Amino acid sequence: MEIPAPYRFIKKKSCLSPVFRLDSSLIRSDIVYCLFESNNAGVMATPFKLSQDNIELQFATNHLGHFLLTNLLLETMKKTACESNKEGRIVNLSSKGHQYAYREGIRFDKINDESGYNSMYAYGQSKLSNILHANELARRLKEEGVEITANSVHPGAIVTNLLRHHSFLNVLANTLGKYVLKNVPQGAATQCYVALHPQVKGVSGEYFVDSNKAKANSHAQDAELAKKLWDFSLSMTNQN
Repeated sequence: MEIPAPYRFIKKKSCLSPVFRLDSSLIRSDIVYCLFESNNAGVMATPFKLSQDNIELQFATNHLGHFLLTNLLLETMKKTACESNKEGRIVNLSSKGHQYAYREGIRFDKINDESGYNSMYAYGQSKLSNILHANELARRLKEEGVEITANSVHPGAIVTNLLRHHSFLNVLANTLGKYVLKNVPQGAATQCYVALHPQVKGVSGEYFVDSNKAKANSHAQDAELAKKLWDFSLSMTNQN
């Protein structure tokens, strides 16, 4: 079956891998009608590995791919929001794991440093980046006067294969997890709430847990760190 043009993605070796890049011909305002974007794909606590673009895998997959996709869609979202007079919403799927990033938050000078790599800290770094990205994007959109919000959410602990690189924990989660962890629909609830619920209209630059505003850690609230990450991400995705 032919995939409708607005939903077709083109895999390119020259693009940030393993992320799909929208073909430029498909993001013209007369083709894509876009009011909602959810940045959801991710990996967790992987052994050290570089992506096809030679960037540490968790940072590339969990943050840079979403950052790039958002920027590719943003002008279309702005145009759609303006022409439809409806609010656009961008939601980044973060995690409480952002609290367990490296001590300095983002290791800008050591993103690809294998010698100092810690799989859980690197995961925390990528999830911290999701919050900082949403916060800085929210600030920029508000400054422009654009009717698009940007928020981040923690979905909760869910029974998935996210821990597949840690066999014991993965088995434990999949056997006992069904009794104490959220199932997939429950895990998606906060993301859907922030993306769709009327009560969240106009709310931007916030972090949500269990469909309520929550307080992220001090690094996640650091506006200067968010700006530095934005510029760093632009350079890493060749958008300078």
